[in-house]
Amino acid sequence: MPTKKKPAETWNYESTVEKIEDILHLMESGDMSLSDLFEQFNVAADYLKTCDRFLTERRAQVELSIEHLTDEPDF
Repeated sequence: MPTKKKPAETWNYESTVEKIEDILHLMESGDMSLSDLFEQFNVAADYLKTCDRFLTERRAQVELSIEHLTDEPDF
C-alpha cells in the first residue's frame, strides 16, 4: 500500500530568524552541554545559510524588476 506524502511545510524567513534567535538565547544561557552547544550552532548556521540564499534570490528579483522599470519607454 503506497504511503501518502505529507505536504511540504511552507518556509518562512521571519520564523526561521526567530528560530535562530531562540537558539542564540539558549546558547547564551549557559544551560547546554558542550556537545549540544555545537549541535545547535550547526543548526543555526544552516538556518543562516538558508536565510542568506533567500535574501540573495529576492535581491536579484528586485534588481531585475528595477531594470525592467528603467527599460520601459517614457509615455
